[in-house]
Amino acid sequence: MLRSVSARVLAHTKTQPVTGAAFRAFAANQVRGYASTADIPEDTVSITLPENSFDTYKCDKPSLEVQISKKEMVQMYTDMVAMRRMEMAADALYKSKFIRGFCHLCTGQEAVSVGMEHAITRADQIITAYRCHGFTMMRGATVKQVIAELLGRKDGISRGMGGSMHMFARSFFGGNGIVGAQVPLGAGIAFAQKYMNNPSVTFALYGDGASNQGQVFEAYNMAKLWDLPCVFVCENNRYGMGTSAARSSASTKYYTRGDYIPGIVVNGMDVLAVKQACAWAKEWTTSGKGPLVMEMSTYRYGGHSMSDPGTTYRTREEIQHMRSTSDPITGLKQRLLELDIISEADLKDIDKQARKSVDEAVAAAKESPEPNTDVLFQWIYQKGTEPKMIRGREPSENHYFSQ
Repeated sequence: MLRSVSARVLAHTKTQPVTGAAFRAFAANQVRGYASTADIPEDTVSITLPENSFDTYKCDKPSLEVQISKKEMVQMYTDMVAMRRMEMAADALYKSKFIRGFCHLCTGQEAVSVGMEHAITRADQIITAYRCHGFTMMRGATVKQVIAELLGRKDGISRGMGGSMHMFARSFFGGNGIVGAQVPLGAGIAFAQKYMNNPSVTFALYGDGASNQGQVFEAYNMAKLWDLPCVFVCENNRYGMGTSAARSSASTKYYTRGDYIPGIVVNGMDVLAVKQACAWAKEWTTSGKGPLVMEMSTYRYGGHSMSDPGTTYRTREEIQHMRSTSDPITGLKQRLLELDIISEADLKDIDKQARKSVDEAVAAAKESPEPNTDVLFQWIYQKGTEPKMIRGREPSENHYFSQ
């Protein structure tokens, strides 16, 4: 049963995969619709990362020497700027009561999803928790599709029925609302990759708040037992809801928690360090060495969700200190200017174009209609396996399937 389900889950990866560079060029310039990098040279630069970019457990560190094209560096900057603008728009829409329910923003954590995407291809899989807007965008969704989903509209990436926590795209398995539940699912996806001889990796992400869930450690055990190509990624933004990591975890060195699984901690506020670590992790897992535990040391500027002001359990001074010293967008901007890859004026143009594109996407999303209520009962059961009836909130809302 497990094998047949796994085969169905990853059947599409048997096709020829699109390379990461080709996909990102298409996604950035045609799908997401913001500034083009066409005028940036293709030649590469060598960058030496700081010594504290990585620390490891039972394995050697990745190289601190990064070879990257100038065009890709500008694209990474563009991706992060657009992502932040998108989350700022979501913040404003929530406060204006256009978005209801749960809404978890990734402002401050952009380097994790952007750096990861630039290290892998569409044949590789990602699954994460409910702070998923950025990952959804990087896996190919448009800003309009993300915003429309938040608004509960028909043009949303999940057709308006998933909301903030349940967004999906090709090679992206969500967006999952149950704390930690996506981790064993990620191990299952990696099992399918190995069973089908797909030379690809699964990144299964969870937060420091979910790190003490028993199912996380059960997934570790199964992944190591079968040497699955799975990277378990703990996005440590220092607070699980309103509880600091030190108050909830006896050990905050999350990358060492795999015990028999090697681990690495990465400066998750540096997009180049993230890219380098994820490329190294992919090579490790796909070469048959088994799983890894990766800790991304990052920080969220806002609250846990939009209902959390984010200042009752930490000081405003702490947040401002992180913004001024560790911001991932500012850090990459400084590198671009120091290496004379792009001018300050051109970076401002990228910022303006991102703002314009996001504003247009928001306007278009607002024009999208709400989904018809008839679709609420679709896609629940495999066709032919439906029960006679599904109960609604009251008898008049019961839905009867035609037999």
